Amino acid sequence: MDYLGYFKRVDPVIYGLSLRAGIKNIEVPKDYFTSLTRKIVGQQLSVKAAQTIFSRFVLLFPKGNISPKSLLEIKDEDIRGAGLSWPKVRYLKAMAQDILDKKVVLEGLDKLTDEQIIEILTKLKGFGRWSAEMFLMFDLGREDIFSAGDLGLRRAIERHYKLKNPSEKRLLSISKKWTPYRTYACRVLWKSLELNQALNKF
Repeated sequence: MDYLGYFKRVDPVIYGLSLRAGIKNIEVPKDYFTSLTRKIVGQQLSVKAAQTIFSRFVLLFPKGNISPKSLLEIKDEDIRGAGLSWPKVRYLKAMAQDILDKKVVLEGLDKLTDEQIIEILTKLKGFGRWSAEMFLMFDLGREDIFSAGDLGLRRAIERHYKLKNPSEKRLLSISKKWTPYRTYACRVLWKSLELNQALNKF
């Protein structure tokens, strides 16, 4: 993997940001179901809040082992008590039931194409394209994913490419330069927002 060398050739903006970002390789988890529950728990939350609530959620399971069967055995009120909204409680229960019923099959996901995986995962209630794209990036380690609907990426691109309200088509056009390393470019852009927030504290 030489995404730095590639970015240096194709895009000086993302290359400069990459030098400051210090992005490391992604450690891909093996348990897809746990990863999917984490994605639902973390929707529309800050990273810190999502981590706190997911930690409470894990404590509901015997020895912290999350599975579709054990999730269905936990009372809705107990999941709600861990800090999840009622819609997320319903999404989690529906996902567990769909997987037990084999309506959605997680085995062998890593052998499928990106779009095939997105099509499968978006069948889950409450699991949209953005969540599927995050799963591809962080749980399957796919290196060439760009999420045009991510607000953080939009803000970072607006800032660093000096654009105002770019269309999705424009965002996708910019991201094409980063192929086959768009996932790394996304992580660099997110990191740039974190670094900017840290600087603004001083």
